[in-house]
Amino acid sequence: MARSFGLTFDYRCPFARLVHDHVVEGLRAGADWNVTFLPFCLGQAHVEAGQTDVWDRPDTDSGLLALQLAISLRDNQSHAFLDFHQNMFNHRHVDGGALRDRAKLTDILTKSGANADEAFADVESGRTLQVVRDEHSQYVKTHSVWGTPTFIVEDKAVFVRLLDHAHGNQAVATSTINRILDDIDWPILNEFKHTSVPM
Repeated sequence: MARSFGLTFDYRCPFARLVHDHVVEGLRAGADWNVTFLPFCLGQAHVEAGQTDVWDRPDTDSGLLALQLAISLRDNQSHAFLDFHQNMFNHRHVDGGALRDRAKLTDILTKSGANADEAFADVESGRTLQVVRDEHSQYVKTHSVWGTPTFIVEDKAVFVRLLDHAHGNQAVATSTINRILDDIDWPILNEFKHTSVPM
């Protein structure tokens, strides 16, 4: 029976990159997971009371365009989503690339097998911004989500920080995510945290 979970992401987060790399490699290996990739805007998470929401000034947020393109692919060009997802994280955290460079985003979309014109048209329609807003707001309200990467498993929400990506090892990736899911399912475990970064 497939293990179902949601997982938040924002391409600006280096820890999201590490966890999502394991998830992508595991899915490519045929892991029996039903994953919902959930947009979470870190810019909105840092808006203080009384300030204007990012949704009302999307051009000022450095990560929102890439997040919207990902949602467009997730919803309408799912065949290209995993490649785009991994390529975007690597673009940002391996290559140090910007997330608002339309020419570079077009190149990554095309390289990932997506129709870039369709994805940008979807963003320009306003649909993707509404989806990001709705899903971000939903899990903040229902699960008290505050960052990425957070696993959503039924009524549980667990922020997870890994120290390394899968390095293309699909067996390691699959066992890593299954281990995390096992810990989430363990009813008496609430917090497990090193006091310093393990060497």
